[in-house]
Amino acid sequence: MKNRYSSLQISLHWLTLLMIILTYSVMLGRGYFPDEYRLIVRQLHYNFGISVWVLVFIRILLRHRFRSPPITPPLPTWQAHIATLTHWLLYLLFLALPTLGFLTVLFAGRQIFLLGWEIPQFVTPRPEWRPVLRDTHELVATLGYYLVGLHGLAALFHHYFMKDDTLKRMMPGK
Repeated sequence: MKNRYSSLQISLHWLTLLMIILTYSVMLGRGYFPDEYRLIVRQLHYNFGISVWVLVFIRILLRHRFRSPPITPPLPTWQAHIATLTHWLLYLLFLALPTLGFLTVLFAGRQIFLLGWEIPQFVTPRPEWRPVLRDTHELVATLGYYLVGLHGLAALFHHYFMKDDTLKRMMPGK
């Protein structure tokens, strides 16, 4: 099918979703882990979040390299504009969210281990900034639920009600 994203783009899309789910799940489920696992759970959240940032960055580069395949039948112009805006908001959200989380941790003076390696503290800790950064991070994360939900519902709406190939363009397989 000519009007599909590349296999790499499709794989990165679904891998990004998996990492987003893991990032949110670890934080939402942190209360279910014994206290002695709190540091590990926090580090998992950091690592999943950083992986989301890296994947989204790569996806943006690929979006510039490869054109988005056309939707058949074509969307009305206003829907195409909303779809483009929503995609860029998702990219912005999932670049901003890990960045805010990373800064929250660094300015709190906490350590971050990326795949087991400690990231050096390259900013002067400012614990007084932590509440504002943390609250902003949590607000943006909450917005993420709605934006991801809207994205998923729109894809399903197009597939089942509009009967176009919006969803098929991003599905794995042939």
